[in-house]
Amino acid sequence: MKQLIYLLLLTLSFNLSAQDNLPTAEIKTLDGDTTTLEKISQDNDLIIVSLWATWCVPCKNELDAINEVYVDWQDETDVKLYAISVDDSRTVSRVKPLVNGKAWDFNILLDTNNDLKRELGAATVPLTLIIKNGKIVYRHSGYTPGAEDELFEEIKKHS
Repeated sequence: MKQLIYLLLLTLSFNLSAQDNLPTAEIKTLDGDTTTLEKISQDNDLIIVSLWATWCVPCKNELDAINEVYVDWQDETDVKLYAISVDDSRTVSRVKPLVNGKAWDFNILLDTNNDLKRELGAATVPLTLIIKNGKIVYRHSGYTPGAEDELFEEIKKHS
């Protein structure tokens, strides 16, 4: 029993320390090109990553709310948002039509195998991250109306 507790504590401490490091899972653009969070964060000092899915109503509500203020956020902080769909092979065909209908003004990427989601230890979506200089500095799960204001306050702290 003591060994099991020790193993659990070791695993937990490893997961907490590894949380700051960016996952290495490959993700795809809507055009089929491959990238990683590491590559994306090399090009931008401050990014928001939002894991979402077409079947997730809170995810779409969060991205709609952010889209309304996104241009202002960029003007003030130069932040870039990457919305990464975790739709699998059965539902990924819904991503492009949804995005086109919404006219979201940020980058859309795909994690159809959920490799990134697994590496991040995301049990649910939406999961929103702020990445500064290649490190995860903020992590939030779920969405309630107004959470985008809290997110922007966090962005300003790191800009």
